[in-house]
Amino acid sequence: MAVEIREIQPTKRNLLKFVHYPIDVLYRDSKCYVPPLVTDEVNSLRPDKNPAFDFCEAVYYLAYRDGEIVGRIAGIINRVVNERSGKKEARFGYIDFIDDAEVADALIDAVTRWSKSKGMEHLTGPLSFTDMDPEGMLVEGFDRVGTSGGIYNYAYYPKHIERLGFVKDADWIELLITIPKDIPEKMVRISNIVAERNNLENLHYTSRKQLVADYGDAIFKLINVAYDNIFGYSPLSDKQINHYIKMYLPFLPLNDLSMVVDKTTRELIAVGISIPSMARALIKSRGRIFPMGWKHLLHAFKHNDVVDLMLIAVKPEYQNKGVNSLLFTDLIPHFNQNGYKYAESNRELEANSKVLKQWEYFEREQHKRRRAYTKEI
Repeated sequence: MAVEIREIQPTKRNLLKFVHYPIDVLYRDSKCYVPPLVTDEVNSLRPDKNPAFDFCEAVYYLAYRDGEIVGRIAGIINRVVNERSGKKEARFGYIDFIDDAEVADALIDAVTRWSKSKGMEHLTGPLSFTDMDPEGMLVEGFDRVGTSGGIYNYAYYPKHIERLGFVKDADWIELLITIPKDIPEKMVRISNIVAERNNLENLHYTSRKQLVADYGDAIFKLINVAYDNIFGYSPLSDKQINHYIKMYLPFLPLNDLSMVVDKTTRELIAVGISIPSMARALIKSRGRIFPMGWKHLLHAFKHNDVVDLMLIAVKPEYQNKGVNSLLFTDLIPHFNQNGYKYAESNRELEANSKVLKQWEYFEREQHKRRRAYTKEI
C-alpha cells in the first residue's frame, strides 16, 4: 500500500496519538529506548502550553500505510534563531519511522514542502523548539540505554537521512563517567585557589521555595548568557524562564544542585544541575504517571546508581578559570552519599574543547554520539 501523509492539528487527542506511536508501537520491544514523560511531551507540542510558540511555529505529520501509523515528524521554525543566524532555516524533529525508504522519503518531503512554503531555504535536524528540548540523531551507541533528556533511535535512521542528501551540521558526544570515591587531589587544590582568588563560595539550600525565590530567575538567565554562542541556541524569554522555574525547580533534588556565588555580592557565577536517572523508571512506566508510573519515578529518586548531569553553566567572564572545579568538589561527596556510581553527561558539542576538558580528572567512556543534519532545500 502507498504511504499516506496526514497533517494533524495540535489537539490533545491528536498529539497523544503522535506521542504514543514510538512508545507503544515502534519501540515497544526495545530495551534501550527511553520514553518521554507523555504529559510533558504533549504539552511541549501544544501552542497553548509551550511559551516557545511566542516565536516558533510548527506542523505535525503522521504517516499511514494500510490504516496503520508507520511514522511521524514535526516541522519547526524558530524565528529568534533565524534572526540571530541570518539564515532561513526550518527544523525537522520528533522524527520516527519504520525501516522503509518510502516512509522516510514521504515524511521528509512533507516537511520540506511546508518549509519552502514558509520561505525557508535550509532544513536542519533533528532539532526541537529550543535547546531545553532533546536534539540530535543518535549515530553511535545504539546498544546503550538512552537518557531521559535525549533522543534514542534505531541504527537505520541516519542511513535514510544521509541517503536523502543531508550532511553533518554538528555532532554532540555523551560520556559515561565513573564517580570517584574521593575528590581528585588536584581538583581540590584548584577549587581552593579559584575560590580564594575570585572571592567565590558554594551556596546550598534546604528549601526549594527559598531557592526559587532567591535564584530561580538568576539560574535561567545565567544559562542564557553562558550558552549564548553555542550551536543553534535560542535564548529563553522571560515567559519561558517562568515556565521552566515552575516546571523543574520545585522538584529538583537539592543535594544534586551546586551553585557558586560571589561571597560579597551574592551574584550567581556558576550552576550545576543534575537529577537521578529517570531512564529505567520511564521504561517501566512507558512514560505514563498513572496508574502506577509515579511509583517507578519516586523509586528512581530514592534508589539509583546513575545520575544525569543535566547542565553546567558558568558566567562567561569566569569560564576557563577553573570554576567548574568548585561544582565538582561540591557534588562528588553528595553523589557518593546518594549511592551514585556513574554519571551520564548531557550532550556536549564535540568541538567545545572547553567543556570536554572538564572531564579530564575522571574515568570516562564516550559511549554515544548524536548528530544534527542539514540540507539546502
